[in-house]
Amino acid sequence: MTKLLRLTLFAGTAILMISGPGTAFGNDHLQWLSWRGPDGNGVSHEKYKDWSFDEKPSWSHDLMGRGTPVIADGKMYVFGYRGEGTEVEELIVCLNAKTGKKIWEYAFRDYISDTIYDRYSIGSAVVDPETRNVYLQTTNGLFIAFTSSGKPLWQHSMMERFGRLTFPNGRTGAPIVEGQLVIMHCITSYWGKQGPARDRFYAFDKKSGDIVWVSEPGIAPKDSSFSTPIVETRYGTRVFYAGTGDGNLVCVNALNGKPLWRFHMSYGGVNSSPVIYKDTVICPHGKENIDTTEEGRMVSVKLPAKVDFAAPQALLPAKAEVWRNTTVSFTSSPVIVGDRVYQVSKVGELLCINAETGEVLWHEKLGNDNLHASPLYCDGKLYVPIFSGKFYVIEPSDKGAKILHTLEFEGNLIGSPAICDGRLYLHSTKKLYCWEFEQDRITGPAWPLGYFADAGKVTEIRPVPSDVLLQPGSKQKFNFQMLDSAGYVAGESSGGTFSKFIPPTAKVKTEMDASFKDGVISAAADAKASAGAWKGGDGKVSGIFRGRVLATVPFSENFDSYKTVVDSKIDPGEKFAYPPLPWIGARFKWEIRDLDGNKVLRKTLDRVLFQRAMTFIGHPDLRNYTMQADVMTDGNRRIKSDVGLVNQRYLIVLKGNANQLEVSSNQERLKVSVPFKVKYKTWYSLKSRVDVDDEGTATVRAKVWPKDSDEPEAWTIEVPHKKGHAQGAPGLFGFSPQSQKPVFVDNISIIPSK
Repeated sequence: MTKLLRLTLFAGTAILMISGPGTAFGNDHLQWLSWRGPDGNGVSHEKYKDWSFDEKPSWSHDLMGRGTPVIADGKMYVFGYRGEGTEVEELIVCLNAKTGKKIWEYAFRDYISDTIYDRYSIGSAVVDPETRNVYLQTTNGLFIAFTSSGKPLWQHSMMERFGRLTFPNGRTGAPIVEGQLVIMHCITSYWGKQGPARDRFYAFDKKSGDIVWVSEPGIAPKDSSFSTPIVETRYGTRVFYAGTGDGNLVCVNALNGKPLWRFHMSYGGVNSSPVIYKDTVICPHGKENIDTTEEGRMVSVKLPAKVDFAAPQALLPAKAEVWRNTTVSFTSSPVIVGDRVYQVSKVGELLCINAETGEVLWHEKLGNDNLHASPLYCDGKLYVPIFSGKFYVIEPSDKGAKILHTLEFEGNLIGSPAICDGRLYLHSTKKLYCWEFEQDRITGPAWPLGYFADAGKVTEIRPVPSDVLLQPGSKQKFNFQMLDSAGYVAGESSGGTFSKFIPPTAKVKTEMDASFKDGVISAAADAKASAGAWKGGDGKVSGIFRGRVLATVPFSENFDSYKTVVDSKIDPGEKFAYPPLPWIGARFKWEIRDLDGNKVLRKTLDRVLFQRAMTFIGHPDLRNYTMQADVMTDGNRRIKSDVGLVNQRYLIVLKGNANQLEVSSNQERLKVSVPFKVKYKTWYSLKSRVDVDDEGTATVRAKVWPKDSDEPEAWTIEVPHKKGHAQGAPGLFGFSPQSQKPVFVDNISIIPSK
C-alpha cells in the first residue's frame, strides 16, 4: 500500500507531512488548524500588502478562556468556560470567524477533578485538515470529536476509561492530528503494564475513535505536562518531539508510538512545546536542572543521525546538548523564524536568541511575569501576550524590539494569539477579541506538491483497537493493520488467530474471560470481571492487544476468593493479594489483606503519590445504580483517613478528621456535607444512589450507619445538582494523609436503582 506524502514549509525549509489519500488541502497553509499554527511553531505564513493595525477590536465575544482559538474555512472553534460556583461549565463554541456570530456550542460539566481556582480551558481544540472534524480534551479529560457542524462523533472519558489523572493547575493542552490519527497527551494510571502513573501519549483513529497505540516514553513523572508534540519526517518515518512530566524531551514514532529516544533535562515537568531547527530541537523549561542547582534553562539538543527501530528507547548523553542558556520559561513556548528564536521568559522578558549558538541577542522587558501565553510571528511582526493583560505588536530585528502597539485588557492573557485570513484573535480570561488588519492583499507560499512512497517489509500486525473494554454479552470487531518497521501501514490483514497471552513479567497472572474468533472478541453472558493480553497473527508476523471485562449491574465483591500469598515489603510477615486486575490503577493503590478472619480491601501506604486514591471498578456508561459497601478508617485521636464511593461521577466520602459525610464532584464546584461522628477502627455501611429527573437535575443521596445496626430509612444527606451527571463509572475512594493511616473496604454491592 502506498502513502500520500505532502511537503509543507517549516521554518523556511521543506519537510514531509503524511496525509491520507483524497485529502483536500485547500489553503491549509493559511488556516490556523492547531494552536501553534500550520507548522506547529507559532508562525503564520500570511503576508500583507500595505498592512496597518487598528487597536480597536472589530468584535469581541463574552467567554472566559485561557487557550487559543483554531480556525478553518471561516469557522472558529474556541475552548472556554462560563458561570460561577456550581454553575461553572467548560464549552467549545463555534463562531463565524469574520463576524463573531455564534454558530453552535457544546458544554461540559466538570466531574471528580482536582482543578481549583477556575483554572479551566487551559488548552485548545485541533481541526483535521482532511475531514474538518474538531477534537478537544476538556480539563477533566473528556476527549471528544465533533463534526464542523457540532455533531459529536465519539468520545472517551479518559479518567474513567484509561485512568487519566487530574491536577490542581488544570493544564490540559491540545491534541494533534497526524494522518489518520489524533494524538493526545496526559498522565494516566491504568492496569497491568500501564498501571504505574506515567506520562503517556494516546493515538486514536480519528474517524472511529478506536485506540490505535499508547506510548510511554519516559519515567515516573514529578509533575504534569501539557507540551504539544511537534511533528516532522526523520529517520524515514514520522516522529514527534514533546516535553514530559518527568523532565524529559522525548522523540516518538508518530505512526506506531514507539519511543525512540529521550533527553533528560529537569527534575520537574517540561511544559513548553519544542521547535525544530535544522538537526536540533530547541526547548525551554522552568524546573530544577538535573546537573546544576539552577532553575530552568533553554537547550538545543542534537538529533541522533539514525535510530534503530528494533532497539529499546535510547537515553541521549549530556554531550547531545549543543548549547544552553539561562532562559527560564515554565510553560510558554518559543517561536522560531529563520535562525532566530523568540521566547517570553517567566519574568516577562521577550528574548531574541541565536538558534545556532544560544546567544541571547537582546531582551525587552514587557511585564513582571508570564504564564502559558506564547508569542506568534507573522509577516515581520511578533504578537506577544503577557500574563498581566498587556498585548504587544513588535517589529523585531537583530538590534532589538521596536514596539509598534501596546494594548491592555481586562483580565489575564494566558492563551496565545491566532491569525487567519487577515484577522488576529486573542482570548483573555474575560473575552475573546478579533482585529481585522487593514491591508490590500493577502499572499502566502504555494503548497508544494506531494509524491508517493511504498511501505517496506511487513514486520508486525497491529490490532485496532489495541485495547478493548467489554461487558458480559458484548463483543468487539478488530481491524488488523500490517506495519513495516518504520510504522507505515502496508495494508490490512484478516488477523489470523489470537490466543490468551500472559507476559512473563506480569505480576498478576490472569486471563481475560473472553473468546476470539474470525477477528471478533466476545464476552459470554456469564463472563467474569477480568483482564489480560492476547497475542497472535497469521503465522508470519504477530501482534498483541489488551482487554478487560467489567461486570455489569448487578454485581458484588467480598474478596473471599482471593488468596493472600504475596509478601508485604512494608509490613514484614504480612501477606496480601493484588486487587482485581481490571480495576483501573488498583494494584498501586489497594491490596487485599486478612483482617479479623475476613478478606478486605486495604489502601496501600507505600506511595505518597497515591495517598489520595480513586479507582474505577465499572463501565463509564453505567447509570441509575445503587452502590453500597462496608468501609472503615484506621487512625487515632489526632488523625483519621477518608474513605468513600464514586457513584455516577460524584464522590460520597466519610471524612474521618472532619467527622462528616460529604458529597462532591469537584471540590470547588459542588461540595456539601453533614455532620457525622466517625470512629476509627469501626465498620460502617455506606450506601448511595443518583437520580436524574427529566430536567437534568441530579439528586445525590447517601446514608451511613454502623455496620451491625439496622439500615435507617432516611437518607443521611441529599444533594441536588442542576445539570447533573447522567452517567459514570462506579468506584472507590481513599485518602490517607501522608500515607499514615489506611482505610478498608468490603462487601461491595451495585444493583439497579428502583
